[in-house]
Amino acid sequence: MDVSLILFAGVAFLAVLLALEGIYILWASRHSAEARRIAARLAALGGEAAAGTTSIERAQTPERLPRLNALIARTLPGRRLRRLAGAAAVTASVAELMLLSAALAACGLMVPPLLGKPMALGLGLAIALGALPWWRVASRASDRVARIERQFPEALDLMGRAMRAGHAFPSAIRMVADEMPAPLGRDFRLLFDEINYGVPVNDALARLAERVPIADVSYFVVAVMIQRESGGNLAELLDKIAALVRDRLRLLGEIRTLSAEGRLSALILTALPFGVGLVVNLVNPEFMAVLWNDPLGLRMVAVALAMMALGIFWMRRIIRIRV
Repeated sequence: MDVSLILFAGVAFLAVLLALEGIYILWASRHSAEARRIAARLAALGGEAAAGTTSIERAQTPERLPRLNALIARTLPGRRLRRLAGAAAVTASVAELMLLSAALAACGLMVPPLLGKPMALGLGLAIALGALPWWRVASRASDRVARIERQFPEALDLMGRAMRAGHAFPSAIRMVADEMPAPLGRDFRLLFDEINYGVPVNDALARLAERVPIADVSYFVVAVMIQRESGGNLAELLDKIAALVRDRLRLLGEIRTLSAEGRLSALILTALPFGVGLVVNLVNPEFMAVLWNDPLGLRMVAVALAMMALGIFWMRRIIRIRV
């Protein structure tokens, strides 16, 4: 089949996918639960809130597909996926993400046979497209965690200064929620709301550690729980935790600088075979056709991909140093 037709089909598929994502983002910006909550807060600040009885209970956004989400939450992988989605702070539920992943995998499985390509290529495309939503969630969670790590020492310093000035622990949490930008300000706002609406402090702190899967936040939660039971100077304890977090981030920055060459080499070695294969396929399609038409070529591609996956995993283990 003509290479231009394959490229046109790929571009058309990406265009349709991006158009659907744009439509969903446009709809979510006006009709999602978060957009309605922001509109209600702006209306309340402007004095346009509707009159009525006010409930002291915190309104919880109903979860879409509750039965499927409850079924997923009973399994260990489902709980891990829920923690990943919570760390990314995505509005979609785990069930919706799984349905989207299944739909993309089905599309990837059907495209190669329609273009006259072998089913093995369809399986690889289905795996890649099926993992795309979870790659996006994991990328967003990683970015959000990195931003929280940078904000956390300043938040601890702010809480320490507030407590030295005579504020109580919930008031210090509220100051962090009001002063710190997102994403850390949002998590501390949820923490303050839970404490303010009657959730025990230890339970609210445990939920914070679950929402933010960072070791520094876990240290903070454990330290506050121990201080509430045994007593002590919490402001001084927060200062020590802030200093420890800053030292860890400084050491992590030095390690990332020293390992930058290894990470760049791993990226080049990973992308090089695909780039060379694409160029050769464009220059001489008949030379590369053996890999798709000959059964031995398909087995060679499968073995090469498996060895590349093993190499990527091994390089990632080498250059990823935990501090």
